[in-house]
Amino acid sequence: MLGIRFIKSQPTTHLMQFRGGKLVREGAGLSFFYYAPTTSLVAVPIASRDAGFMLDLVTSDFQGVTVQGELTYRVGDPGRIYKLMDFSLEPDGTTYASEDPERLQDRVVMQVRAIVQQVIQGLSLRNALKATAEVARAVQEQLGRQPEVQALGLEILGVAVVAIKPTPDIARALEAEAREANLKAADDAISQRRMAGVQNERAIRQNELDTEIAVEVKKREIQETQMEARAAAMRRQNELRAEQMGADIELENQRKAFVASEAENTRQAAEAQAHKVRAVMDALEKADPRVVQALAAVGMQPGQLIAQAFGGIAERAERIGQLNLSPELLNSLLGAGGGAAASAVTRRSA
Repeated sequence: MLGIRFIKSQPTTHLMQFRGGKLVREGAGLSFFYYAPTTSLVAVPIASRDAGFMLDLVTSDFQGVTVQGELTYRVGDPGRIYKLMDFSLEPDGTTYASEDPERLQDRVVMQVRAIVQQVIQGLSLRNALKATAEVARAVQEQLGRQPEVQALGLEILGVAVVAIKPTPDIARALEAEAREANLKAADDAISQRRMAGVQNERAIRQNELDTEIAVEVKKREIQETQMEARAAAMRRQNELRAEQMGADIELENQRKAFVASEAENTRQAAEAQAHKVRAVMDALEKADPRVVQALAAVGMQPGQLIAQAFGGIAERAERIGQLNLSPELLNSLLGAGGGAAASAVTRRSA
């Protein structure tokens, strides 16, 4: 009605009103009436915006990869961007007068592409497939320092690289290679496990053999020690036996010397006794038998003398015609030991 209109912006929209080429008012979340024929409105969104990107790039070894990610940014300084890009509204105050607001995302993605391409071209395919964090960190650090981004007053809130994928053919080749590597690793692990088991068994067996050898060595040492002890005991016994034999030999020699000395003494005593007897016999041979008989009768008992007398009578019995003995004489002889004499006479008479 008569060109007067009302506009109300959201808190996430920075609204600016120009009249006669001059900035009349600006701010986020403004609402006011304006005269459309003489007023220009500029609405700059200051809320965060997400810009997804999918870039086909080439690595340092000339392999194609696809980088997929997402960028979060916002307009931090609306006073800069409206001077470089057209964010003005149509007179109705609802639509933009140009396509610059839509091209802002493309311009940011182009800056991201330049940075990502520089990083990917410095990596080989295998390294690039594992460099998602490295690429995201490089974009986060370098994008905010780009002159165009700073001139537009943009703030980079975050960068996320979701995936870096090779072409389907390369992906299948890498999958086959990885699968073969995994199978080989599994086979190697099985072989290593078996080898480890064999080595463990060998080590256990070796330990058992070492233990048996040590036991046998210890047994041999014990046997050698016992044999040495027995040999030492036998040597000691032999020494004692030799000493005993030496002592026995010495004793026998002493005994032999004693026996020889005793025999010599006995022989000498016998010779002396024989010489004495010979001398006596020589003397008796020269003496009268009756004198000898009388000498032998010295010290005899009466009964022995009577028996000797009767013996003499018996020797000369052929010369005696008759011998009379009175009972009194016999009783006296028997009482004084004449029994022995009578017995002697009887034996001689017989």
